[in-house]
Amino acid sequence: MYLDAIKKQEIFGQYGKSNTDTGSPEAQIALFSYRISHLTEHMKLNRKDYSTERALTTLVAKRRRLLNYLKNTDITRYREIIKTLGLRK
Repeated sequence: MYLDAIKKQEIFGQYGKSNTDTGSPEAQIALFSYRISHLTEHMKLNRKDYSTERALTTLVAKRRRLLNYLKNTDITRYREIIKTLGLRK
């Protein structure tokens, strides 16, 4: 599987406060970004996979809501996560 517990802990450790920090917006945004990139590659090969397309759209919307929340609460953390993940504003 592309996303196992070890990979999740690595993402949470890099972008969250610790390996078990699953609730911070930065950690969730990083995890969603990893999943979005994986599903995007899948969609390039399988154009007619509509269930994956819907899941991808849902993930992008969730990440956007988290980014909006972070932008409204702490703009410096928002700018930092945008810069480290290389996302568009």
